[in-house]
Amino acid sequence: MHELIPDGGVIRKLWIHEADQYRDHLLRLDSSCRRNRFGGTVSDSRIRDHVKGSILLDAVIHGCFIDGVLRGAAELRPIGSPFSGEAEAAFSVEKPWQSHGVGSELLSRTLLAARNRGIKFLQMNCLADNRRMQQLARKFDADLKFDFGSVVGEVTSPRPTPLSMMREALADSQSVANVMLEAHTRLFKPT
Repeated sequence: MHELIPDGGVIRKLWIHEADQYRDHLLRLDSSCRRNRFGGTVSDSRIRDHVKGSILLDAVIHGCFIDGVLRGAAELRPIGSPFSGEAEAAFSVEKPWQSHGVGSELLSRTLLAARNRGIKFLQMNCLADNRRMQQLARKFDADLKFDFGSVVGEVTSPRPTPLSMMREALADSQSVANVMLEAHTRLFKPT
C-alpha cells in the first residue's frame, strides 16, 4: 500500500529536537486544515502548547519531509493507562501536498508503530465534513461511526510479529541515514 509521495519526500519519525519543525508545520496549516486536524478552531498558542505536550508524552510522530521541510505529520498518542492497548491518531498535511499519497504513507507508518507497541484499538476522530480523512480511514479498513457532527474511525491492530518489528527498525535506520545525509548536504552546500 505504498503510493508515490512528492519528489524529494521522506517519511520518518520525528526526533525530540525537531519539535520546532512540528510546531511550524501545524502553524502553517490554513484554517480549514487546522480545523480538520484539531476538530475545531485553535489558536497559535494552543498549537504551541499541543506540540510541547506531544513531544513530552509517549507520542510517536511521523513526518513527511519534502525538500527538508515538514509538510505532513501523523501523531500516535496512547489513551488511558500504558497497558490499555488504546491510542488515538491524528493527521495533518499542508494543502499543496494533499492527494499525493502523503496521508496514506503516514497512516501506514502509524499503523505499524501502533501494532509494534501492542496497541489493539486505534481511534481516529474527525469532523463529519472531513471526507478526505474518512476516505483515508476506509482505505485502511477502519470502522467509521458517525456521532453528533463527528466521525470516529476505529482500527484494530494485529499482534506484533518479528517481521513487523523488523519493518519498523528498517524504516528507522533508513530515517537515520536520511537525516545524516541531509545534514551533510547542508553542511557542505556552497553558499
